[in-house]
Amino acid sequence: MKRILATFSVCFVLLIIAAVGWRLWSLMSGETEAPDKSGRAVPVEVVQIEHGRIELHRLFSGTLESMARFQVAPKVGGRIEHLAVDLADEVENGQVVATLDSDEFEQAVSQAEADLAVTEANLTEARNAREIADRAMQRQSTLRERGVASDAQYDAAKAEQLAAAARVEVANAQVTRAKSSLESARIRLGYTQVRATWSDGDGKRVVAQRMVDEGDTVAANTPMMSIVELDPIQAVLFVAERDYARLKAGQSVLLTTDAFAGQTFQAKVARVSPVFESSSRQARVELTVPNPQHLLKPGMFVRAEAILDTVEDATIVPEEAVVMRADRPVVFVIDEQSMTVKLLPVDVGITHAGRTQVSGEGLIGRVVTLGQQLLDDGSKIDVPDQNGSQPEADAG
Repeated sequence: MKRILATFSVCFVLLIIAAVGWRLWSLMSGETEAPDKSGRAVPVEVVQIEHGRIELHRLFSGTLESMARFQVAPKVGGRIEHLAVDLADEVENGQVVATLDSDEFEQAVSQAEADLAVTEANLTEARNAREIADRAMQRQSTLRERGVASDAQYDAAKAEQLAAAARVEVANAQVTRAKSSLESARIRLGYTQVRATWSDGDGKRVVAQRMVDEGDTVAANTPMMSIVELDPIQAVLFVAERDYARLKAGQSVLLTTDAFAGQTFQAKVARVSPVFESSSRQARVELTVPNPQHLLKPGMFVRAEAILDTVEDATIVPEEAVVMRADRPVVFVIDEQSMTVKLLPVDVGITHAGRTQVSGEGLIGRVVTLGQQLLDDGSKIDVPDQNGSQPEADAG
């Protein structure tokens, strides 16, 4: 007896599963109830056809990136004595962000200053010697004209004059070299004050990462911290082929992010890539986003809503008014005099916020939005009154 009951239960369950499966298959395959051909009026819901403006909106997702990012590194090596900024601190253009131990560089400046003083003294000595040689040359010239000095004495005085002039030139060159060495030493001393500098963009930027601590010894060109620009900031999207041609530089876009729910940010398309990624078949689009309060940060996930197309005088119906018959979209338009419907093929355009642009012949009046599965061309209908009550059923 138990075996019979178990067998019956299994069969019952299988029948239920088969029925549910058949129903799901029917829904997935698009089968609907057959139109009512009994001649009775079919209760439906209707909406007036509109004429006006409709916009094609698209929602994209993307990521925020900094417009500019660079690493601050010292031009000379040394021990870090002081870090003036830390993570998330604002930095002005040209601001000192770190100080290195400068004792060695200060000593180099003192040595260069001493070398310069020696060369300047040598120059003074060479100039004095040249003046003496010039006077001796003048005396020999006078004595030679009088026939007192010999040619040999004149030539010796001339040679000494030329040698003295040469020593002045050498001393001048040594002074120039000493000044250059002093300037180089001062520049290297200045490099112990590590500055964050950039050529354009926002006057203030932010420390995004710090790689060193006070007391560390760093070599020249070792990254110490990373600094990013936050105003403006850049949003990067990837768009498919169907939307690619509708996005142009200068186009306005609205951004939202989960970090600031309910708040929108204005952006503009800055660049559209001329190539598609071979792996995703999508193209990169870069947006410029003003960010004066630095609310938006690199790495944030954003949603971008763009208006890709606009039709000013469109014929508009609710999205649910458009149904498929014989593999093409149609609407049922009401004949107000006979209270029947006309099945009209349409071409579908922009769809947004439950409203669809349609085009075709005879799109005037009201369209059916609920109950189309029971209708065919010429079917009688009943339309509820404004209170939503159903009219009395047809006596026939």
